[in-house]
Amino acid sequence: MGIVDDLLSARETYERREWVAAYEALSGLNKSSATLEGEDFVRLATAAYLTGRHNDCIQALQRAYQTNLDAGDVPAAVRSAFWLAMVLMDAGESAVGGGWVARAQGLLDGVAGDLVERGYVLIPVMMRSVFAGDFAPAHDCAVQITAYGNRFGDPDLTAMGTSSQGRLALYAGRVPEGLALLDEAMACIMAGAVSPIFAGHVYCSMIEGCQEVSDFGRAAEWTAALTTWCDDQPGLVPFTGQCAVHRGQIMRLCGAFDEALEEFADAVQRYVAAGTGPAAGLALAERGDVLRIRGRFDAAEAAYAEALQHGHEPHPGLALVWLARGRVAAAVAAIKRLLAEPRDPVHRSQLLPEAVEILLAGDETELAAEASAELSKIANDFGCVGLRAMAGCASGQVALVHGAPATAVGELRRAGQLWRELGAPYEAARCRALLGRALRALGDEDSAVAELAEAHDSFARLGAAPAEHETADLLHSSAPGGLSQREIEVLRLVAAGKTNPEIAATMFLSEKTVARHLSNIFRKLDVTSRTAAAAFAFEHRLV
Repeated sequence: MGIVDDLLSARETYERREWVAAYEALSGLNKSSATLEGEDFVRLATAAYLTGRHNDCIQALQRAYQTNLDAGDVPAAVRSAFWLAMVLMDAGESAVGGGWVARAQGLLDGVAGDLVERGYVLIPVMMRSVFAGDFAPAHDCAVQITAYGNRFGDPDLTAMGTSSQGRLALYAGRVPEGLALLDEAMACIMAGAVSPIFAGHVYCSMIEGCQEVSDFGRAAEWTAALTTWCDDQPGLVPFTGQCAVHRGQIMRLCGAFDEALEEFADAVQRYVAAGTGPAAGLALAERGDVLRIRGRFDAAEAAYAEALQHGHEPHPGLALVWLARGRVAAAVAAIKRLLAEPRDPVHRSQLLPEAVEILLAGDETELAAEASAELSKIANDFGCVGLRAMAGCASGQVALVHGAPATAVGELRRAGQLWRELGAPYEAARCRALLGRALRALGDEDSAVAELAEAHDSFARLGAAPAEHETADLLHSSAPGGLSQREIEVLRLVAAGKTNPEIAATMFLSEKTVARHLSNIFRKLDVTSRTAAAAFAFEHRLV
C-alpha cells in the first residue's frame, strides 16, 4: 500500500474507534514522509488522548493548530487551540491552558460573524467559573453553549451545555430540574452523535452529579452504561478511572467492600496513566472510607493523607477515624471548620450526615440538631431516596440523644427501610443498631435484642469490624432497666461514690455527657437520686 492508501486506512480505523490501531497508524504516517492535513493531526491527537499518551496528544494538537493557521483556516485553528486548553487544564496545567484560551479568543476577535467555535471557547471559560465557585456566570455560559449547539446543529456543544446546566441547577438546589437536564444530555449521548471525548465527559458528569445528590439508583444505571461504553473501546484510558471510581462507589453501597477497594486502587492507577493524577484524590478518599468501615484505621489514615496530597479534602472521613480512636475534640474541630465554610446545598448534604454523628459524640447536641434539621430540609427539597434515608438516620440519632426514643424509633424504621430498598446493607444495619438502642430505651428489650442481633450479623457478614464489636457490646449489655454499656459504667462509678467531675475524669468524658448519662439512668430506672441508683446497682450485681 502507498502513503495515500495508508492514510485512508488510518482514517477508517479511527472512525471505527479502534484507538490503539488508529494512533499507531497515524503516528507512523506522521513520522514518515506523509503530509498530514490539520484534521489528521486532530485525529492523531484524539487517538493519543484516548490511549493515555498526553505528550503525544499535545504535540499533535500543536501541529494541528499551526497547520490550520498556515492554511488560513482560522475556525479550525481555534478548535485546535480550544482542545489544547482543555487537555492542559484537565492535566492541571491551568496557566498554560489559559494561554491557549486567550489565543483562541484572539483569533475569533479577528473574524466577523457568528461561528460555532465561539461556543467552544465558552467551555473553558465556564469551567474556570465553576472551579472558582462562581456558579451564576458559569450557568450563563452553559446556556450560551447549549444555544450555539442548537443553532449550529452541533451535538457536542448541545450535550456539554445541557449537562453543565444540569450540574449547575443541582448546585443551585433545583435538583429535579437538574436531573432532568442531565437525562436530556444523556439522550444526546445515546443517539450516538456525540464525539468520544465529549461523550466521556458528559457520562462522568452525569454520574458524579447523581452521586452528589445521593440519587444512587440513577448513578448505578449510568455507571453500568459507562462501563459498557468503555469496554466497547479497547485501549481506552481516560474515563476508565472515573468509571472505576463510580463502580467502586456502587459496590461500597452494596456492601461489596473487597471489590470496592480493588476498583478504587485500579482507579488511582488509571488516573495516573491518563495524566490526571490530581483526580486520584477522590478515589483515595473513597478507599479510606471503606478501610475505615472495615476497622483498618492506619491504612485509612494513610489513604486520606494521600488524598490530601492530591488536593482532596480528607474530612469528614478522617474525622470519623479520629472519633473512632478517641480523638473526639480533633474530630469536632475539623467538622466545625467544614460547617463554617461556604458550601452550596449539594456539598452541604454530603457533609451533614457525618457532622451529626461527630457533633453528638462531642456533646454538641444543639449544633447536631441544627445540622440534622438542615439535612432534613435539603432531603425534602432534593427528593432523592438516599438523602432522605441519611436525613432519617440523623434525625433518629438526635432524637435518641435528646431523650425521645419513640420519635427515634419512627425515624430509624423509615430510614432503614429506605436503605434496604436501595440495597445498602451497611447503612441499613446501622439503622437497625440505632433502632435497637431506641427500643431498649423504651423498655422493649426483646425487640431491641432482635434488632441488635440482626445488625450484628449484618456487620459480621460485611466485615465491618468496628460496628460489629459495638453491636456485640450492646447485645451483651442487656442489663436490668435497659441500661447501655456506657450507662452501666457510669452507674458503677456512682455506686462507688464518685462525683460527676470524678466520673468525667475517669471515663474521659465531659461533665455534660456524664450529666446526660445520669439523667438517662434515672429515667430508665425510675429513680430520682444517686442513692437510689446506687442501690439498684448493688441489688442487680452491677458492682
